[in-house]
Amino acid sequence: MASTAKAIEPIISAAWGKPQSWTLDSYRQRGGYEALKRALEMQPAAIIDEVKKSNLRGRGGAGFPTGLKWSFVPKDSPKPKYLAVNGDESEPGTFKDRYILEDDPHMMLEGIAIASYALGVHTCYVYLRGEFKFPAQRCQAAIDEAYKAGIFGKKLMGKDYELNVYLVRGAGAYICGEETALLESLEGKKGWPRLKPPFPAVVGLFGCPTVVNNVETLASVPAVFQKGSDAYAKLGTDKSGGTRLVCLSGTVNRPGVYEVSMFTTLSELIFDDKYGRGMPKGRKVKAVIPGGSSAPVLGADELDVAMEFEALKVKQTMAGSGGVIVMDDATCMVRSLWRVARFYAEESCGQCTPCREGTPWQTRLLRKIEEGRGEPGDVDMLSNVASSIAPYPPIGLGNTICALGDAAALPTHSFLMRFRDEFEAHIREKRCPFGDKPWGSFGDWS
Repeated sequence: MASTAKAIEPIISAAWGKPQSWTLDSYRQRGGYEALKRALEMQPAAIIDEVKKSNLRGRGGAGFPTGLKWSFVPKDSPKPKYLAVNGDESEPGTFKDRYILEDDPHMMLEGIAIASYALGVHTCYVYLRGEFKFPAQRCQAAIDEAYKAGIFGKKLMGKDYELNVYLVRGAGAYICGEETALLESLEGKKGWPRLKPPFPAVVGLFGCPTVVNNVETLASVPAVFQKGSDAYAKLGTDKSGGTRLVCLSGTVNRPGVYEVSMFTTLSELIFDDKYGRGMPKGRKVKAVIPGGSSAPVLGADELDVAMEFEALKVKQTMAGSGGVIVMDDATCMVRSLWRVARFYAEESCGQCTPCREGTPWQTRLLRKIEEGRGEPGDVDMLSNVASSIAPYPPIGLGNTICALGDAAALPTHSFLMRFRDEFEAHIREKRCPFGDKPWGSFGDWS
């Protein structure tokens, strides 16, 4: 279809694909680190106020207001303060942060410098997913350039303020994307989430006040000071400033990472010529996961919704980490959910009983139904198991220490709410109605 989506000026992705975009020289030619210079002329409290006014929200999944999160750090604490960057991008369907790390890491590093000065942080850890070998190489090279140029080190761009930035690679555990499990991993421990409260802003890394921010969140910070907080806020909605990156995958003609307006709808993302360019010939949309595999699925009649935190909340789903997964009308929803459930069962840390016992139970029931061995009552049992892990709606009432339980239960609830007849058909016919290729054009996730 012709382009109807509102045109935006790219912020995060503006330099992607340009020669040497990941280098300091390239970044400075584009005005890089000028925002840091402006921020260093301000009082730390004023920096936090600017970020608050910008309505920048966390891009890692929860969408919590960034400036408000920064303000929770106690100003009078005698302990050192830390900043931890969450680059453990492990949510299925999400692959945006790696592009920032590979194509424009200095944008994130400038955000780190601004945040660190505002928070009184002198040590920052960039925690990357274990599989991110090439992104880690690019990021480390950028950190080295920043030290060599006098941006990091004993003086922060000439100011009498020391900032040291260290890159740490995890071992590839999904659970370490949860902020307290990430902190445990940074401390050299097993990546188990912590009970909250206390929250990391008060008792975080090494028992000290800590802020954990996502890669894209910090990469967005320089634009707040380049454009001004009011201008940045006006790019978005009343509660969500700026633009955001979304990852489009599944049955579309042009999957990829796109920077979109907060007003861009799922329908525009899938069908507009600037983005997904529609479905393969002969295929129709059946379902869409709007925010990574943990986000409740939407049906084909629910696509005229903006990919923005509050708008998707009305639909009882989440903008999440921006992973939009499109499924066509040849896709078996039972097998799709089975694959999602297997992931969470395998990635559960096992600390909480509902998650440890419930996630494999879901997987066993789904396999039984998909293989034609389902019995009357299995669908209700599946729903009950999911409710024991995390009831729904609303989102956020899980019975586990961290949100992995919610992440495992919410897909089950939403798939059953919207496609229950398909689950029951598997049981009634004692087979998968979609035959030998139950994934359709969606592909095999095994």
